Amino acid sequence: MPSRLFSTVLIVLSAALALGFAASAYVRPPEIPEGHADTSGQFLVAHPKMPANIFAHSVIYVVSHNADGAMGLIVNRLAGAGPLGKLLEAFGLASKAQREIKLYLGGPVGIGQGFVLHSDDYAGASTRALKKGLSLSTGLDVLEAIARGRGPRQVRMLFGYAGWSPGQLDGEIARGDWLLAPADTSLIFSEEPDKVWEEALKHAGLPL
Repeated sequence: MPSRLFSTVLIVLSAALALGFAASAYVRPPEIPEGHADTSGQFLVAHPKMPANIFAHSVIYVVSHNADGAMGLIVNRLAGAGPLGKLLEAFGLASKAQREIKLYLGGPVGIGQGFVLHSDDYAGASTRALKKGLSLSTGLDVLEAIARGRGPRQVRMLFGYAGWSPGQLDGEIARGDWLLAPADTSLIFSEEPDKVWEEALKHAGLPL
């Protein structure tokens, strides 16, 4: 992606807050009430007939889904790419790291909030364990670890997230906006995000 786009993404992030990750979004979820479908740890795959918008052709990893609502991260919406050192500098951390990193749009909510979805071979102060060998970090510690070569093996860096109010996601699923599929780490960390949606549709039992 053009470096100018990457620079724009950095400006948006640094202007909002220095990777001001939404720690409050990750309190332990309440017990799921009877009759409520918990889709956490699964994929939401946009139905082919979904109208053209930010969610069209998207694949979302559901981080949490409970009586208070749902939160997830789009894993196939590439926003820009550039050297890791530039990202760290945007948040006041001196670094000469030249490793190219890719930034993904995780959703339209909280654009100034950053998230690192990664394999569970790294755990820092801001890391929360998820399902199926995945973890989510929301602090600068994970970026510093990556810059030093001590970070997780697989990484998806995202800004923003997708959020639903209580019962909203359940209604969208019932309406057929989303198909459910088992989360697949090979798709979450795919280097070909343009192909992720079609592959996820196959997992959801609806190949094109």
